[in-house]
Amino acid sequence: MIEIRFHGRGGQGSVVASRILATSIFLDGKYSQSFPAFGVERRGAPVTAFLRADDKPIRIRTEIYEPDHIVILDSLLVDQVPLADGLKKEGIVIINSNKKPGEFSDKFKGFHVATVPAGKIAIKYHLGSSQSPIVNTAILGAVAKVLGIVSMESLIEGIKTDVPAHTENNAAAAKEAYETVSEAVKL
Repeated sequence: MIEIRFHGRGGQGSVVASRILATSIFLDGKYSQSFPAFGVERRGAPVTAFLRADDKPIRIRTEIYEPDHIVILDSLLVDQVPLADGLKKEGIVIINSNKKPGEFSDKFKGFHVATVPAGKIAIKYHLGSSQSPIVNTAILGAVAKVLGIVSMESLIEGIKTDVPAHTENNAAAAKEAYETVSEAVKL
């Protein structure tokens, strides 16, 4: 079983990203489960979402405390929340950032880190506003490439299923992120 924890802020699409990825994994013929954990439910507040994927039915229904991987939609959370808590030893961290992976070595030492400018990509495709880009579909392109847990074909179909507005722009953002995400570097 693969367990992924998403960290973002309200309005960035963390919960929707988890749902799209679950749908996409299902379309690839695997079992999946996604669900959010809300604290203060407001725009800009930290949000956590979870995803499980497996080749067999998933029976567990708890939050994910020891994820295999972490996806961070807002790099500012790196300095505000202990995001690596519970991350498994060979875990991969995918961060929405214009920075190089090595610039996060103080926070994720010993883990593999990949970065993608998902915010810049979202703005390019008019997803959200320049002050508040919606980065979920862009970050999922990076997830597809780095983790290899879903095909791009199924990811695009999952986007079309779960995000009926601006489908072509969302799909283009995912494709661009897939092509531009950095390689995961062990820090």
